[in-house]
Amino acid sequence: MREGGAERHDRLLNLVRERGTVRVSDLAGRLGVSVVTARRDVEALASRGLLERTHGAVSWPADRGPAGTPVGGGPVIGMLAPAAAYYFAEVIRGAHEAAARLGARLILRVTDYRPEDDASHAAGLLAAGAQGLLLAPSWAEPGHPARYSDWIARLPVEKVLVEREGEPGGPLEGLDRVGSDHAHGVLLAVTHLVRLGHGTPMLVARTDSPTARAVRAGYVRALETLGLAGTEPLIAATSADRDPALFERSALAVRNAVREGRASSVLMHNDEDAIRMVRRLAELGVRVPGDLALITYDDEVAALADTPLSAVAPPKREVGRCAAELLVERLSGPRYPAGEGDAPRRHVALLPTLRVRESCGRPGAEDADRLTAV
Repeated sequence: MREGGAERHDRLLNLVRERGTVRVSDLAGRLGVSVVTARRDVEALASRGLLERTHGAVSWPADRGPAGTPVGGGPVIGMLAPAAAYYFAEVIRGAHEAAARLGARLILRVTDYRPEDDASHAAGLLAAGAQGLLLAPSWAEPGHPARYSDWIARLPVEKVLVEREGEPGGPLEGLDRVGSDHAHGVLLAVTHLVRLGHGTPMLVARTDSPTARAVRAGYVRALETLGLAGTEPLIAATSADRDPALFERSALAVRNAVREGRASSVLMHNDEDAIRMVRRLAELGVRVPGDLALITYDDEVAALADTPLSAVAPPKREVGRCAAELLVERLSGPRYPAGEGDAPRRHVALLPTLRVRESCGRPGAEDADRLTAV
């Protein structure tokens, strides 16, 4: 099987850490790649602060610990993710960067959103040598956390939930977890639209992922926080490919609300659906942002739309980094002196940011700065 870039980067980091300083030409020979490929890998790792470049050579940074210890000598951590593209690509990248920086090795299994297979994939990671696990289970439906959580509680190793929460009071409530505070992200979006002079924004959102359901719950909380009347029902969304009829009903519901003066702004999850929605609304005679201000949620491809879309950006890469750092800390041994008990478990919520682009109008710089502080 062909070696991927992440695996080659692990080997490159291992070689540099063992030797301290290595010429790029020597790295190419040891890795079995061209000098051009080795130089490109070195540049990518150096840009992330994982290596230091000198003329024709590369060195192990002093602030990453002493050279001479192989990267493979650190802990092996396994990561279970439902997908390796779109949202989770950045989460995985952040976890890999943190693991490499800490001298750990990250191994990955992707479950393709099949929750019934999660336990066997986790077992495979443990069989491959993982000493701890980063877990983003394939929970797509509301009942999945209750149905597919017991196996996680029984795992005999340290584990950290990533962008996932168990049932309140359930067997996973006492586990470490790291995720995005989606309620805060929704509040940023709704507050921004209200400050631009719009009434209560509509919400068009999916229901088929934990993020989608968190966005829906965050929307209800945001309206309560801001004292807004939720006059419009939440509009269900899906991709135009998966359910064309539902997508069309969603577009018509938005069009009708705009034409009848019941709404002038909308928050939509996710980027791909929003890009297609803007195109369909234009066909129906509704212009973004002329007739409708729009903010999307995820910020994966929002900036690439014909009209760049304002978007809430969860801190996906930082979630991966923070989760990996927490797991490596757990695996490194007791944090407190003997007799003082174990370190408390942590529920870490990282705050999304709002990136304002053309789809809802651009406030002045002073307004944009103020919005990030909400």
